[in-house]
Amino acid sequence: MEYAHAMEHAEIVHRCFRCGYCKFPSDYVDFNCPSYKAFGWDTYSPGGRMWLIRAWLNDEIKTSARFAEILYSCVACDNCKEQCVFLRFKDYLPDIFREAKTALVNDGKIPPQVSDYFKAMIVHGNPYRLPQEERGKWAAGLGLPEFSGQDYLFYVGCVGSYDEAGQKMARSVGSLLSEVGVSLGILGSVETCDGNEVRVLGEAGLFAQLAEENIRQFKELKITKIITLDPHALNAFKRVYPTLGGDFEVFHFTEIFAGLVREQRIAFSKYPAKVTFHDPCYLGRHNQIYAAPREILKSIPGLELVEMRRNRENAFCCGGGGGNFFTDIIGPGEESPARVRVREALDTGAEILAVACPQCAKMLADGLKGEGKEEELEVVDVAEIVRRARSK
Repeated sequence: MEYAHAMEHAEIVHRCFRCGYCKFPSDYVDFNCPSYKAFGWDTYSPGGRMWLIRAWLNDEIKTSARFAEILYSCVACDNCKEQCVFLRFKDYLPDIFREAKTALVNDGKIPPQVSDYFKAMIVHGNPYRLPQEERGKWAAGLGLPEFSGQDYLFYVGCVGSYDEAGQKMARSVGSLLSEVGVSLGILGSVETCDGNEVRVLGEAGLFAQLAEENIRQFKELKITKIITLDPHALNAFKRVYPTLGGDFEVFHFTEIFAGLVREQRIAFSKYPAKVTFHDPCYLGRHNQIYAAPREILKSIPGLELVEMRRNRENAFCCGGGGGNFFTDIIGPGEESPARVRVREALDTGAEILAVACPQCAKMLADGLKGEGKEEELEVVDVAEIVRRARSK
């Protein structure tokens, strides 16, 4: 393991579990760890996981199914980093969890759900085990062209390509971008997974293969600007690919829409609705994009934007990050992150829960069903809200 013999990082592991500041709510922060909220045991908290990792590194405990399950319950929401008081090493905390998973992958000692995910990715190129040629079916009938030198590549990703909720969101975003005159193309059936979840789950070798294939393809097609549907892809392309030689201008679709609104290329009619917005972890904490989706919503006449108690950098994760969207290690119980977050949205009195991530859309819609509140709240992506309010 990368950190096993690095004294600096060993000190970080030791000092982290000895501190525990992130577990004490104050007037400013909450203990927002989704897996701790779901399971309630200290070992599922960031400090608890660090305690286990330290004991594991010191050979005080052995690798076990239980140890692996606890590590993989981390949804990579970055809340621990956001709330950590130790400025000198807070940025390393998510890396330590990821490297511990990498060591488990290398040892072949991972939960079966994670193993199944990797097998699907290796055999099918996507976690849904569906044919590659079906990857572009989401765009059927929209008239979106294949990329051939347009200003932007619209990259959809696995969830947008294969998941029903993701496809709906991809169609909403892609068609609206085209309608307002954004020059874009898609890859359709030749699109390759961005690999963000593969990396976070610890399969460094498979991630490198996916990244290298994407970088090669993007460069061959002379792609320089990318609009992503999914904040997870945004994170991989923007923060990780440059370290592998893939330097592209990468934007989330809400950033593009916010610019179009400022340029008055999108005009709105009155749309009376009370809306609350859920910050995706990979848009917010990972990439510090908080203003764009709110700027769009606030520009719509008649729309009242109300914030959940936990928002922006303090937002509570839907539970889909870190691969849990596919592995479901946390599960759907009453204290699952998605159901907790839906209850927070309901507390605002909003009639619409706005989302900007296909994984969040699916997780929160399922959480809403679990709460039995589908008649009180609607989960709607930001692009669909724009479409409903747009002046024709």
